[in-house]
Amino acid sequence: MATERKVPIPAGVQVEIDGPVLKVRGQKGQLERNVRFPQISTSIAGSDLVFSTGSDRKNVVAMVGTFAAHAGNMFTGVSQGFEYRMKVVYSHFPIQLKLQGNKLEINNFLGEKKARYARIEGGVNAKIGNDEVVLSGIDKELLGITSANIEQATKVRKRDPRIFQDGIYIVQKA
Repeated sequence: MATERKVPIPAGVQVEIDGPVLKVRGQKGQLERNVRFPQISTSIAGSDLVFSTGSDRKNVVAMVGTFAAHAGNMFTGVSQGFEYRMKVVYSHFPIQLKLQGNKLEINNFLGEKKARYARIEGGVNAKIGNDEVVLSGIDKELLGITSANIEQATKVRKRDPRIFQDGIYIVQKA
């Protein structure tokens, strides 16, 4: 039993397969991803990107679905882009944020004298509003990594998390 997943290519998006590398170009930018996996073939059929395999093994069939999902996210990213909104939550000490190049400096978290830092990945634009951080970009994976870096930088340690709920948390993904 062969497994095949077709991902429709939206208008205004160019797709190129260069060996194991899938290149997607749209109005917002260009993304590349390595889609090499044993027994999986990638091709363009008309206005669809096709991932297929002749194997019945679970891990190979699962990777076909994974590659199809990645391709769909790449198409959405280069045509519309992604945006994550993060809320700054504090009840004890007001948190102060500053952008310094590719780092977010977090001051006065739980009254700490020393600043905490979160890395902002390349290709991600960060804006600081009033008690809000807005991350935007075309690569969904880099946005997720950056938001995880910010959440981990404000993780409460050595205190009761039911009482100290301070931090920076994702509230909306678009």
